[in-house]
Formats: sequence, C-alpha cells, structure tokens
Amino acid sequence: MDSLEELERSARELGCGVYQNEPMDRHTTFRIGGPADLFLVVREKAALREICKRAWKLGVQIFPLGNGSNLLVSDAGIRGTVVSLGGEFQKVALCGATELECGAAASLAKVCKFAQSRALSGMEFAWGIPGSMGGAAFMNAGAYDHSLQETVAACNHVTLQGEAGILRGKELQYGYRRSAYSENGCMITSIRLKLRRGDPEQISSEMKELYERRKRKQPLELPSAGSIFKRPPGHYAGTLIEQCGLKGRQVGGAMVSEKHAGFIVNAGGATCRDVLKLIELIQETVFRETGIRLECEVKKVG
Repeated sequence: MDSLEELERSARELGCGVYQNEPMDRHTTFRIGGPADLFLVVREKAALREICKRAWKLGVQIFPLGNGSNLLVSDAGIRGTVVSLGGEFQKVALCGATELECGAAASLAKVCKFAQSRALSGMEFAWGIPGSMGGAAFMNAGAYDHSLQETVAACNHVTLQGEAGILRGKELQYGYRRSAYSENGCMITSIRLKLRRGDPEQISSEMKELYERRKRKQPLELPSAGSIFKRPPGHYAGTLIEQCGLKGRQVGGAMVSEKHAGFIVNAGGATCRDVLKLIELIQETVFRETGIRLECEVKKVG
C-alpha cells in the first residue's frame, strides 16, 4: 500500500469525504484545473489534526482549499492531497458583544449577513467577494480601501504536523495580500473578528451599494479568479492594462475582460496554459510600455 492509499484509508476511517482524481475545475471560480490525486472533505477539527499528522508521517503533501476564488490550478492537476473543510468549519457564532468566531469554511457572504443581522459593522467591504473566511484571512483579502486585517483579532490553525495553534495581533504579520500564513504552511481553522456596533439599516445599505458597484464594474457573469494582479504602488493594474490596449485580448479561452481590464475571464474552455500565456503577454506589454512590472495576485498551484 502506497502513502496516498494509506492516507485515503485513514480518511475513510475518520469519516471524511474521499474522492480520487477529483477534477479541480469543479472547485475553482476560474472553472480551470486538472485532477487532484486525492481530495478530502474534512468536517471536524480532531479529524483534520489526525489527517495532517498522518500525511506528515507518510510524506504526503497537503494543499488546503478554500472557495477556490483566488486560484489558478495546473491543467495537470495537483499531486498529493487537497483538503477542503466543511461541517463545523462552516459555523459562525457571536462571542461577546462585538466579536464573531468564524469557521475557515464559512463564506464571506455568510459572515457579512450574520454581522449585519447583529448590527455589527466592519465587514461591509467584503460583501460580494466570492471567498471563504479562511482564504480571505490567509491572503488579507480586501476591497474599496479596506481589508481583513482591520477586523481579524486572531486565527486558529493546525500545523503541518497536526498540532493546534493560534496567531494574534501583530503575529499575523498582515501586509498587502499577505499574512504569516503565506509562509508558515499552517491551515487556518477559525478566525476571531473584532467588529463594532452599527446601525443595521446603514450596514445593509452600504453592503448593497458596494455590491452594485461590483456588479457594474466587474465581470461577475463570467468565471474568473478576481483581480489577476496586485495593485502596483501609485497605479491601478486594470488602468495600466487598458491604457496598453489589451482589453479584450484573448489567448485560447482566456480573455482580458472587456468590462474591467484587471480581470482575466474564462470566455469558454480556457486552460491554465491559456491564462499563463495571457498573463505573460500582459506583463511584458505593460512593462515595455510603462516600465511597471505587474505582480500576480492569483496563486498558481500544481
């Protein structure tokens, strides 16, 4: 029995969902990606710790998957094991007067709605971002001049060796689209948010306004991974790309959005290879014409 088979057997014993050669295009907002050797759905913290321990001992690499909203997965897929969280990791609960405890698999939409219903403000900017709390905390997701670091008080996690841990405050090392988790390999399991009292109608109004702005300006009607590039200092990636005449430029099924040049969309049948070629074309063109190097925000996997 090889290592993957042994891990698969352990996962079944622990009550996890187990899938072999699972197509990753089913689990990414880009609708792109080849098969994962082993795809596990883990629903309990104890099971997650045990899976991590056994994978570490067996030398099996684990890739934690959130909502797949900031990922570009290789056409060849992912070797090793993908772990997707469900069950208790989807819960959101009120802790004290103004704090929320959010499972890593809870969607940002669910958290925003929960906060609004409790008259808690601070997460309005995230309404409409198609991600999970774990993924958002991992990359310090943000929009409209706000980001998760403004509200995250602490993150609980499991290490590669299966040990439970926590990072608080400055330990999270938040920066633009990064955190301590960008480097440490740990898997976030829950997030403590510190919010503030607000007027529920005003919170709801702001959420609606921001969503309408997204709807008008972003290509929500086509599969994408969100903004493809980080914002270069003093500029906007989308503006630079548009100024270089690249709106609508297409490689295979991948296209620079006609609606917002900061997005690459899957116009139909796009492959990872198509997207990577288009990214390279954009970076080379923008650098040649402006001297500015665009850095990818989307994480490439596999």
